[in-house]
Amino acid sequence: MVTMTKPIGILFSSVLLASRSLSTRAFSPPSLASFRNSALGPSAASSVGSSHGRSRLAKPATALFDTNPLRSLFQNFQSRGMSTSLSSQQLSRLTSLTAALAEPSSWEEIRAALTSQQTPQEREFRSNLPKGVGVGSPLHTLRLFDEENDEEDVRVTLFRDSASWCPYCQKVWMTLEQKRIPYRITKINMRCYGDKPSSFTKLQPSGAIPVAIIDGATYRQSNDIIFALEEKFPESEAMVYGDQGKIRELLGLERKLFSSWMYWLTSYDGPNGKLRKEFLSTLMEVERALQSVQGRGFFMGDKVSVVDCMFAPFLERMAASMLYFKGLKIRVADGEKTDFPAVNRWFDAMETLPSYQLTKSDYYTHCWDLPPQLGGCVAEPGSEPFQIAINGETAGSWSLPLSPHNDGVEPDWAWAGGYPGDEKIAMREAVERVSANHEAIVKFACRGAGKEGFPRYGAPLADPNAMSNEAVQPFVDVVLRVVCSKLLSNDATTCDKSMNEVVSLWKKEGGDEIIEMAATSLEYMRDRVGVPRDMRLPAARQLRAHLNWAITALSQ
Repeated sequence: MVTMTKPIGILFSSVLLASRSLSTRAFSPPSLASFRNSALGPSAASSVGSSHGRSRLAKPATALFDTNPLRSLFQNFQSRGMSTSLSSQQLSRLTSLTAALAEPSSWEEIRAALTSQQTPQEREFRSNLPKGVGVGSPLHTLRLFDEENDEEDVRVTLFRDSASWCPYCQKVWMTLEQKRIPYRITKINMRCYGDKPSSFTKLQPSGAIPVAIIDGATYRQSNDIIFALEEKFPESEAMVYGDQGKIRELLGLERKLFSSWMYWLTSYDGPNGKLRKEFLSTLMEVERALQSVQGRGFFMGDKVSVVDCMFAPFLERMAASMLYFKGLKIRVADGEKTDFPAVNRWFDAMETLPSYQLTKSDYYTHCWDLPPQLGGCVAEPGSEPFQIAINGETAGSWSLPLSPHNDGVEPDWAWAGGYPGDEKIAMREAVERVSANHEAIVKFACRGAGKEGFPRYGAPLADPNAMSNEAVQPFVDVVLRVVCSKLLSNDATTCDKSMNEVVSLWKKEGGDEIIEMAATSLEYMRDRVGVPRDMRLPAARQLRAHLNWAITALSQ
C-alpha cells in the first residue's frame, strides 16, 4: 500500500531526510475505519483486535512468534453466519420471557440512572456535541469552542480519519485544538477499511488524508495545513516560535527517529541487534534533547510548540508498538525506573494538554491498527508477555478487578479517571457512550454471529457490508443493559443475580444456541472498542472487562 510522503513545510524544507522513501511505506493516509462501520460512535466501528469465536479468557497464553503475531487473525477470521434451531414461535416466546425477566427493563432506565450519577459537565456532554462546545470529543463534527463563536464564521474544514488513528491527522487535529481555531470535521475512511466517497477523491485524487480547506484554499499535506493555520490565524496561540534553527534540528531528529522505528518495527532484527541499537541510539538523542531544556518538559521549554505536535503521534505509537512487538518499554508508570526519564517527563507534560488528551490512543488500538497500514509488523522473542497483557489475556488486564497500569504494562490515564478510586468516572463514560447509541451498537455487535460481507476489505475484521444476526439482537440488547447496570451499580450482587437469571432462563427454554451467539456477539464488540474514537482508555478497559464478565456468565 503506497502512502504519499508528508513533507515538512516550506520553513523546514531543509530537514527532509532519507526517511522520505521510508515514509512512503508507512502510514496509509486515508482513515482507519469506514464511516458506516461503527456503532459505538457516529463514526465507524474499529477493526482493532481479534475475535476468535470464543472467550478471550479461555485463550491459551501462548502464540507463534516466528512470523507476524497477527497471522492467525488475518488468515482465520470469518463471520460465522450462526443460526438457531429454535422455531419462530419458540424464539418469540424466549424473547418475551427474557423481556419480562430482564432488569433493568429499558435503556431509559439506564439513562436515568446514569444522569443521577453524572457531574454537571458530564450531563452537558451530549447536548454540547451539536453545538461544537464543551470538552473536546472525537464525536464532534463541529468545533466552535465558545458559544460566542458563530458557525457561519468558521473558516476551516478538516477531513480526517473516521477512527481517530491516523498520525498525520492527529497532529493537525491537535494543532487546531491547541490554537482553538473553530473548524468543521468531515470523516473519511481508509482504503483497507472500506470505500471512500467520490466527493473526497475529487478533492484529493491521491486519497491521502488529512486535507483541509482554509478560507477556500485546499491544503493536501499535514505539515502544509499546520503552517497555513499558523500563518492565517496569528491571533491564536503561536506554535512556531523561538530559535528557528533549533526547530529545524529537532524536526530533523523526529524524522530520523521515525525512520529507525519503522525499519525495526517492520523487520526482524539480526543476531547483532543492529536495528535495535540504531533505534535506541536515536531515541537517546531525543532523550538528550529533552534533558537540555529547562521548564515543563516540552521540546522548546515551558510551552508546547510545533515540534511537540510533530513528535506526538509517533512517540505515542512507538511506546505502544515497541513494547508489543519488540518487548522494549519506553513509557513507564510514575516511580518506575527508566532509561528515558526526559521522554517520560515529556509524555507527562503532553498529557496535561486538553488538545493531546483528546487525540491520545491506547496501546491495544495502536498495536492492531498499525499492521494493516504497514503490511505487517514483526514480533521478536521477549515481546510475548506484553502482547498477552495488551490483548487483555492476563488477569486484571480486561478482567475484574482491573490491575492498575495494566500491571505495569501501560500507565493509567489519571486525567481520565484511570487511577483506583476514580473508576466511576470511567464507568460512567462507558455507559454514556453505549446507552446513547445502543440500537446501532447492538446491531453491530450481532455481526459477530452474522454473515460476512462482500466484497471483503484488506484489513482484518474490516467488514462494512457484514450482515447482523437479527435473531440474537434482542438477547444481546438485554445483556448489554445488564452490563451497563453493573457499570453503574454499587451492588454487584444484584447484577450478578440478574445475569444468572437470564442465562438460566435461556438454558431452560432450550436457548443454548442463543447463549453461544450472544457470547460471540459480545466478543466481537469487546475487541472493537477503539480509543479515543469510542471512549478513553479507562472507560474502554472498564467496558471490555464488564463485557468479559458477561461472556464468562454466558459460558458457565
